[in-house]
Amino acid sequence: MKHGAHLLYSFVLFVLDFVGLAVAFSLAYFIRVKLDDRPLLEPITAQGYMAVIAVLLVFWLVIYALLGLYRARVFENRFKEALLLLIGSFIGILFLIGSEYVLNRAIFPARLVTVYGFALAFFLTLLMRTIARGVRRRLFARGIGVTNVLLVGATRITTEMINQLRDPRLGYVIIGIVGDQRSAVMKTDTHTHYPSFHEAVHGIAKQDLHSIIQTELYPDATRNDEILEYAQQNHIAYRFVPGNGQLFTGNIDVDLFEGIPTISVHQTALVGWGRIAKRIFDVVGSLLAIILLSPLFVVLYALLKIVDSGPAIYTQERRTRFDDVVHIYKFRSFKMSVNNLPVDEALEVVGQTKLAHAYRQGDDSVPVDTLLHPLGKFLRMTSLDEIPQLFNVLQGSLSLVGPRPLVPREMDTFNQKNIILSVKPGATGLAVISGRRDISFEERRKLDLYYVQNWSFFMDIVIILKTVVVVMKRAVSKGSVD
Repeated sequence: MKHGAHLLYSFVLFVLDFVGLAVAFSLAYFIRVKLDDRPLLEPITAQGYMAVIAVLLVFWLVIYALLGLYRARVFENRFKEALLLLIGSFIGILFLIGSEYVLNRAIFPARLVTVYGFALAFFLTLLMRTIARGVRRRLFARGIGVTNVLLVGATRITTEMINQLRDPRLGYVIIGIVGDQRSAVMKTDTHTHYPSFHEAVHGIAKQDLHSIIQTELYPDATRNDEILEYAQQNHIAYRFVPGNGQLFTGNIDVDLFEGIPTISVHQTALVGWGRIAKRIFDVVGSLLAIILLSPLFVVLYALLKIVDSGPAIYTQERRTRFDDVVHIYKFRSFKMSVNNLPVDEALEVVGQTKLAHAYRQGDDSVPVDTLLHPLGKFLRMTSLDEIPQLFNVLQGSLSLVGPRPLVPREMDTFNQKNIILSVKPGATGLAVISGRRDISFEERRKLDLYYVQNWSFFMDIVIILKTVVVVMKRAVSKGSVD
């Protein structure tokens, strides 16, 4: 497209990555060879070392490119970018080590140079990209490098799009909206409005329009064709939002069916080998976690026996894949006097009638502090009450990552439960890393639905890593307040 801000930024990242990698391996050589008095494996000069490294680093950058590190969908996501940089750096250092055997010559004067090089390469490229992101956002705030967007349509999705693009850090500026002037969107919005696409293109200079997002497809196909043709002829980026919400969030394949282009929408991407790989990952991951956390299990079990008489672990009935019933394990956080009662009934017992009513209406974020024993608040705040679910994962009734396992009452209030129930629920998921109890029931179900329809192995890794970060932040922040 004619607006080359993303392309320019990708090129800047490419240059910064090369500089960062060159500096990293220069420092690695200097630290090991100049600052370390231990003998070297090979007497390689700095000039000869850097001459070979400079060439091989080009292939390192190719690895970065193949991982998508120069695509907007990656460098716009800080966490995903960092994870891919780590993976790319690991593959890159393996490539350099393997190059010694292929070239049949020594490249590194000592083994520690590769260790230092790997660590410094990841740190410096991540640092430079973080600085570049900060500079880019400052430029966006000043209107430099922004993408001018024309929205076509006046629907609920249009309002959502306006709210999303309002953040100046994203680098988008809405320069007009095309739609029915009588619609609620057009009456409340403050952007420039156009009654038709024809009037919009005459009111906006071609060089000022970089992207068209159509949030409403017209019944008249010629009107849709007019918008698409204008975008193609004037080299303007074009996107449209399908009218069907399931198509919008679903897992989509575009292919040929008997020679005719078709769009296939799958209920979930978790099929075939993906399901097998996920199960292997669940078994290995849960087994390792159980072994590593076994001292914590013992300590918490003993403390629970001391703090409140009764069983330390209890089970809850939840729905799992294909609407089967599963009993998940938890450390007991409720007082024994109310432990065997449903939450709403337990709230009634302690006199919290209003909270009980709210819980029955589907609000499972109501405060339940009055039901907790002395250790229960800590367990729930740190999510340690849920670590026994690792045994559910090991036995196969849960997955490490998936939709939140819901009780039958909660699931019955959701009209798309069959889609969510097409995969196993998870010990963690998108709702956990997105705020869980700080977002509404509907938002959590949307996140579950998105996960089911857009699953990927990489997404699972990201969610697990973010879960660790979220739990640690929650514990630290709570500890500082207390």
